[in-house]
Amino acid sequence: MQTAVAIPDKLFFKIGEVCDLVGVQAHVLRYWETEFPMLQPQKNRAGQRTYRRKDVEMALRIRELLYDERFTIAGAKRRLIAEGRGGASKLKVVPPNATVSEMDGEMNEGSHDFAHPSSTRPVSRDAIQRLRLMAEDLLTTLNREA
Repeated sequence: MQTAVAIPDKLFFKIGEVCDLVGVQAHVLRYWETEFPMLQPQKNRAGQRTYRRKDVEMALRIRELLYDERFTIAGAKRRLIAEGRGGASKLKVVPPNATVSEMDGEMNEGSHDFAHPSSTRPVSRDAIQRLRLMAEDLLTTLNREA
């Protein structure tokens, strides 16, 4: 894990300041902006990027996932979404105490994590999380092929 970084108490940061804090070059930050929709710094009137504190924190988390935890870009995106840092998910939200039968048979019979839809066994958060990550991965793959 990355050591804690002290982020100065300011409203906006220039790209060079963020590069110094995160420990990457400017072209890397600009690339991350294209790959991670949750990293969207504003631009000032001159067209220069201005990062807010939440942008700096997001860049630090992305760096940690990619460099320290060795995630791929797709894996890091999925992890950020799972952590709730990726914005609203397009997937249906299932209450934590839902049973498989209450999910209207959305899980198939061959799933390793779920019982047959007629079962009333509670669905674990971990199983739902794995299903969500698999769905995100499938959507990413399908969007690439489209």
